[in-house]
Amino acid sequence: MKPISLKKNIIASYISQAYVVLAGILVLPFYITEMGAEAYGLVGFFAMLQAMFALLDLGLTPTIGRETARYRAGAHTDVMFSQLYRTLNLIFIGIALIGGGLLFLFAGTIAEKWLNIEALTVQEVVFALQVMAISVALRWMTGLYRGVVTGSEQLVWLSGFNVFIATLRFLMVFPVMWKYGATPPVFFSYQLGVALLEFAGLWLKANQLKPKLIAAQKAQLVWSLKPIKPYLTFALSIALTSGLWVVVTQTDKLIMSNLLTLENYGYFTLAVLVASGIMMIGGPISGAIMPRMAKLEAEGKREELIKVYRSATQLITVIAGSVSIMLVVFAEPILYVWTGDQKIVETAAPIMQLYAAGYGLIVVGAFPYYLQYALGKLKLHIIGSILFVLILLPTLWVATEQYGMIGAGYAWLMINILYFMIWTAVIHKTYAPGLHMKWLVTDILKLLVLPIIVALVLASLLIESSRIIMLIELVVIGLIVLVLTSVFSEQVKQKLLNLRVNHAKP
Repeated sequence: MKPISLKKNIIASYISQAYVVLAGILVLPFYITEMGAEAYGLVGFFAMLQAMFALLDLGLTPTIGRETARYRAGAHTDVMFSQLYRTLNLIFIGIALIGGGLLFLFAGTIAEKWLNIEALTVQEVVFALQVMAISVALRWMTGLYRGVVTGSEQLVWLSGFNVFIATLRFLMVFPVMWKYGATPPVFFSYQLGVALLEFAGLWLKANQLKPKLIAAQKAQLVWSLKPIKPYLTFALSIALTSGLWVVVTQTDKLIMSNLLTLENYGYFTLAVLVASGIMMIGGPISGAIMPRMAKLEAEGKREELIKVYRSATQLITVIAGSVSIMLVVFAEPILYVWTGDQKIVETAAPIMQLYAAGYGLIVVGAFPYYLQYALGKLKLHIIGSILFVLILLPTLWVATEQYGMIGAGYAWLMINILYFMIWTAVIHKTYAPGLHMKWLVTDILKLLVLPIIVALVLASLLIESSRIIMLIELVVIGLIVLVLTSVFSEQVKQKLLNLRVNHAKP
């Protein structure tokens, strides 16, 4: 089988992810303008439901991705992999029906007892929640098929498909709302149609990539849990960590959806979604390196695995680190240039700063998990995640009750700092002795110190003028920060040296 270029996969993933993130973020003020802040609060609730639905994953999506990569490395026969895929597919369908069905049935209770509705009618909200239930179940089902595509390292195709779906989801909804009305029922009905199309496309691609069996092989396929038993320990470990991850990243949003009015929840969601763009930046890197690292481990190439690990850390630090610096240091001017709404700036900027810093830590701090994933050893990740949650939940609840949104933000950031500083060291010491200080200092801190100092200095020199002038200033400053971050990356310097050498050759 011809090797698939990791470089092409990462570049394609980043281009598509940049498009998806920018499309999803840039339209947020227009959603609020067209639908109103309260209706937009439902959009934020929809995003949270999708994340909470991941609790039902049971570790099956990462398992199929990892085993697809291992199948490509020769660790499975065609029949073994096909049986695993068939079994997981049936499990996914059953869970989607149960989870989506329960959410559909309790839509009325959620609308009346949990959400604080003011302007919208209960009927509108109930209908929107019921459509959300179907859409969430469909989008969650695509995780299985994305796992097959990702494990096959077909990220160039997946990137193009993601761009197509994002265009439909974020941009083409506006003509629909202009024609039929900017109401929650119209918006969420349209999103259901997009979810159906996304499901169909990924299902077809996954079926194209799975092994083509002859009649004798097909006769061996039966419904049984036996094919997944060898992977249950790994899958359940992933399930626990995924569940803990959902608790960590979504509990604050769940609490806020009950404590705040739906209108204020809309503003809170806007701030958090902008900051969460940093998390999406990390997606292409993890999607590209996790199957590659699993494959290298299966082939016994540990040294090459660590090389990929460190190079990817530097790349994500350059990109996500630069974005985090800009969102933290220039939160108010960015929100003003973007929305032109002073109320949004005053309400959302402090929240965006805290979450941008926290998400920056999470993106880089996720790398030790990728290492454990490749090795198939998740014990320490589970222990760390449990400790994190046990500390976070009471701290978050008390801080939110006492200080509201800003309290939740500070609590969440401080716990993330503690986790990053302590637990990543424990994991590296266990699974990659001697790596941690090189990883922390050379691959992360060395890249960020000077850009942070320069950004703080430039923030004091920023001229408050028209939104166009301020946009130009922010773009220039952003490029300066990105360049400064790149200069200290050994990975980037090596790439530049290779380009110079290749250019000098006759």
